[in-house]
Order: sequence, then C-alpha cells, then structure tokens
Amino acid sequence: MGYLVFVTLLWAFSFSLIGEYLSGQVDSDFAVLSRILLAGALFLPLTRWRGVAPPFIRGLLLAGMLQFGLTYVCLYRSFALLTVPEVLLFTVLTPLYVTLIDDALSRRFNPWALLAALVAVLGAVIIRYGAVSGDFLLGFVLLQVANAAFAAGQVMYRQLVARYPSDIPLYRRFGYFYLGALAVALPSFLVFGDASRLPSTPLQWGVLLWLGIAASGLGLYWWNKGGTRVDAGTLAVMNNALVPAGFLVNLLLWNREADLGRLALGGSVILVSLWINRWGRPARPTA
Repeated sequence: MGYLVFVTLLWAFSFSLIGEYLSGQVDSDFAVLSRILLAGALFLPLTRWRGVAPPFIRGLLLAGMLQFGLTYVCLYRSFALLTVPEVLLFTVLTPLYVTLIDDALSRRFNPWALLAALVAVLGAVIIRYGAVSGDFLLGFVLLQVANAAFAAGQVMYRQLVARYPSDIPLYRRFGYFYLGALAVALPSFLVFGDASRLPSTPLQWGVLLWLGIAASGLGLYWWNKGGTRVDAGTLAVMNNALVPAGFLVNLLLWNREADLGRLALGGSVILVSLWINRWGRPARPTA
C-alpha cells in the first residue's frame, strides 16, 4: 500500500506539468517516446535476459504495450482536447476497469470490490462534477481507451507475478515492460509525430526528464510492484486517489479555481471506499 500512496503523490504533479508545459507546445508522440526511452534507460541495464520464463516476458511486453504505450499515446492526445480538470474527471472510470478485468481473468465476481470501486468513482465525480467544454467527446473516448489499457496492464502484471514466481528480483524482470511500450510509441511517432514541435526550452526538457525518470521509470515500477501486494479492489480504489491529489496540486501551484468543500467531501468518500473494500475482503486461509 505504501508504494501506491507514494506514487499517487508523485503522479499528482504529472497532469499539471503535461497540461501547463507540454500540451500544445511539444509533439505528444515525442513526449511519450522520450518518457519511454528515459524510463527504459533505468531498467534495461539491470534486466536479466536469461533464466526468466518466456511466457512472463511475453506477458510483460504486452502489459507494457497497454499500460504505458497505448495509455500514454491516448492520454497525451486528450490534453489537446480537454483541460487538466477535465482529464482528471474523465479518469474516474479506471477503478471499474481494474475490478472488472481482474474478475474476468480470474473467472470470479466480488461484489464488494465492485462496490468499493463504484464508491471511489462517486468520490471522484463529486470533486470534479460540473459543466465541461462543448467539444470534448473525442477527448473522452481517448481517455476511456487510456483508462482501460492502463487497468489491463496493471491487472496483467499482478497475474504474471503470481503465476510465474521467481528468485530473480522484480526490478531485474521489469525492462521488458518498457520494450513493449516502445513497440507502440516508436511507430506512433514515426507515423504521426511532428519533428518541428520538439522541446525548445530548458524547462520543457526538464519536465520531460522528470516525467521520464521519476514518473514513468520509478513511478510505474513502484506502482506495479505495489499492485502485487494488495487485492484488486484496493488497487482499483487507489487509481482514483490520483484525482483529488492531482486536482489539489493543480489548485495550489497553478491557482485553479476550485470548490474546497467539494474536494474534501470527495476525498472523504474515496477513503470510505477503501474501508468498504477492506471490510468486504474475504479472510485469507491460514497456513
């Protein structure tokens, strides 16, 4: 749980950084590609290429394609169509995707996990419910594709780690994740990228460096590692904890107008959803 909380705080800055310094200024495909290359540079030198189960490698390649590659290609495009608060609002369905995909892969149905995810969605909607810009349908669709892909990647990683236990540390089996993401981002940049819109200021390069190394490199690894240590319901709920955290950062650092009462109420509802999930979790059998 500690990993998830820490990464939530780390990622809370990402939405505002993208919206304020990159969106509309730096080519979105280049921004995604640079994040993947920087993050991969952290883990690929540490990666074990032998002694790892081939199905695990293939699965992690696919998880990287979904959770990092497809997710961020769609997410960055949505910033050209939506404001930062709208992007945060439209991510509220991610917990539902996490719960439903995990249940589908495990061939089970846990009503408490689904209820917790729904309550978390309610909390996030309370925070950012209101009028949105008129031409937002495409942005909404792009974000739902990103949400579903991000959820699927998380669930797949949890399943892979459980199915293929190994004495090799997780960080030495994570480089494949970024190779999978590269398989999506590189063709996207080559086909759709605009080389005339590369970063032009030290600030933009600095933001990309932060997003690549901290948010995408360490952040995605810690998030996925944390996801293996909690149940699917808690993981689903923590996906929505990013909404109040990201909104609060956007308010404090970029002076966005906000209803603080609504923020406090929505955050409290999300905390209640954590309690619901913990209360409804079936007891683990004793060894």
